[in-house]
Amino acid sequence: MNKKIKYLVMDVDGTLTDGKIYMGANGEVMKAFDIKDGYGIHDILIPAGIIPVIITGRTSKIVENRCLELGIKSVYQGVHDKLCKLNEILAENKDTLSSVAYIGDDLNDMPVMVAIRDNDGIIGCPLNAIDSVRNICAFKSQFNGGEGAVREFIAYICNYEY
Repeated sequence: MNKKIKYLVMDVDGTLTDGKIYMGANGEVMKAFDIKDGYGIHDILIPAGIIPVIITGRTSKIVENRCLELGIKSVYQGVHDKLCKLNEILAENKDTLSSVAYIGDDLNDMPVMVAIRDNDGIIGCPLNAIDSVRNICAFKSQFNGGEGAVREFIAYICNYEY
């Protein structure tokens, strides 16, 4: 396992999900999560001592419920400045960006991803991330968001057989 990584920070839509938002008359109805990603978080990442963290721009009860199932206690929704939020978390725990692995897929992930990369953390993305994200990532999954990309990234940062 890569001992310097203490946190895996994840975006949700397009990373843990396929990026589709199913809306009904009363708002968001469902999201699709990959069971392999969940297993990776619950049964590989957490036992390895790496703290899973969700930082997402949207707010969803569905995400809250999924995180509860997986044992993700650090869940920050409705966050528009992901770097600021991550720096707050790290300051509270006296940690630095070098202790972070991050997986994201779109423009709103770029500032935090660049900062982590520039501070020797690890950044990754799903196969279907936008090109500007893919171009800066050390790890590029062979899977799309919501289809096992997070699990593959977990295997990568934990040096675990995928």
